[in-house]
Amino acid sequence: MPRDNKTPLIQKIAKQAHITFKGFKASANGDNNLVADKRSELISLVTAARAADLKISPRKTKPSSAAAGLQNPPVTYMHICETEVFSMGVFLLRAGASIPLHDHPGMNGMLKVLYGKVNVRCFDKMEDNLTVSNVLPCFEPPLAPFQMASLRRSVLRSVIEYSETSGPCLLTPVQDNLHQIDAVEGPAAFLDILAPPYNPDDERDCHYYKVLQTVAEGETDGKSNEEQKGEETDKEKEAWLLEVPQPEDFWCGGEHYPGPTVSV
Repeated sequence: MPRDNKTPLIQKIAKQAHITFKGFKASANGDNNLVADKRSELISLVTAARAADLKISPRKTKPSSAAAGLQNPPVTYMHICETEVFSMGVFLLRAGASIPLHDHPGMNGMLKVLYGKVNVRCFDKMEDNLTVSNVLPCFEPPLAPFQMASLRRSVLRSVIEYSETSGPCLLTPVQDNLHQIDAVEGPAAFLDILAPPYNPDDERDCHYYKVLQTVAEGETDGKSNEEQKGEETDKEKEAWLLEVPQPEDFWCGGEHYPGPTVSV
């Protein structure tokens, strides 16, 4: 079969995303019904994506005044396309910017860096509801009683740095579904695919979280460094998250998408 060299790569990605995620359903235990070969084909296409394919020029780090920094959004978004099956766009982060820890309820996702570097911290929720039988650690600072309903037990699964030569960062409804994204060593941009898209009317709203520190994390109890390291190895991945409002220092502006037109 002859290769299709005329169709823009981003159009091929959109078409394959539709094929991959059409009819997607997550079962009660969170298992995906995605077909492996379709997902692999999408990953292959996304891995090849570069900023030039979308006619996006890497931003340079520009010195700016504090006043200008407060006025300009730390993150902007270029909308490419959205259907009931998936959404696709580009997030652009200024130097030092972060997208706070947030979730993607019942959603799959792919994040592919187009330029710069980002550090991605991924978490899994361990359980949705805490009961009176749960033994909670002591938090520092202490939580107010009304905050207990917003407490989530989780696992820190990975902390990975991605560049334009990296493959995509993947998330599913149950694995790596919560993440924080930080620009590293300058501005960065990444292609973002979510399936299905956010939709508050269908219980797919975005929730923000902060990682809590426990009293035990600040205590040594007179133990040796070796003993402390051994215990940290067993427990370092467990984390407690508190659902919070969208942080005041984070907001997302809009930008025109300059790349090839995409139709699905």
